[in-house]
Amino acid sequence: MSDGPHLLLLYDYVEDILERRAPHREAHLARIRAWAREGRIVMAGAIGDPPTGAAIAFAPCTPEEVGEYVAGDPYVAAGLVTSWRAVPWAVVPLT
Repeated sequence: MSDGPHLLLLYDYVEDILERRAPHREAHLARIRAWAREGRIVMAGAIGDPPTGAAIAFAPCTPEEVGEYVAGDPYVAAGLVTSWRAVPWAVVPLT
């Protein structure tokens, strides 16, 4: 983990994600949980109902670290993610 900015990873999914994700879902969620346990991911979830994509919020890191996450994501390997982008996330302190 670096001292870079928080980054928000945004995925766009294939239209039939609900039908196609089942064989890969547990591995995808396990990867998110592992990175969260390490303090690298702070929040994650699908966007839309039904889902059209997802957002994964990273603790301060580099774009290369997000790229490492994407490269190992089972959804990406299975072709379920049609595009992705990592954007700086300006976190506002709430306390």
